[in-house]
Amino acid sequence: MRIFVLAIATGAGSGYAPMASGTFGSMVGLLLWLALAGQGLWLYLLAVAIVTGIGIWAAGRAQEIFKRHDDGRITIDEVAGMLVSLIWLPARIEVVVAAFLLFRIFDIWKPPPAHAAERLPGGVGVMADDLVAGLYANLVGQVLWRVIFTGSGA
Repeated sequence: MRIFVLAIATGAGSGYAPMASGTFGSMVGLLLWLALAGQGLWLYLLAVAIVTGIGIWAAGRAQEIFKRHDDGRITIDEVAGMLVSLIWLPARIEVVVAAFLLFRIFDIWKPPPAHAAERLPGGVGVMADDLVAGLYANLVGQVLWRVIFTGSGA
């Protein structure tokens, strides 16, 4: 069971990257997004919900194993946050790159309420700040897509 928990919590091992494990976890999120692209919105939203739910469980268990709150090796939160950052955005390279960069910025910056969400107990606290960062990245991405990338404002 420990191997299963850690495989999930570390974002398929991305958390063991020697540096920038959150960036590697975000890349795992991109790979999952690629696998789901074109499969329909409801399947995508279901996948986000499943990754989030399993992530809360696995992150909580991994904290017990690592004996540290939000250990840097736990990257399932970045996977889920990256998925959130891409909801309802078109599968275009410039949009995906912008969403990736925005998510990393918001994940590192942790503007309110992300920082407060991080202090929630257990796996919820591990996941919540990245979900908020993903939401912020998505909102800015929606504006960029509609105003800058399409130039139409619609």
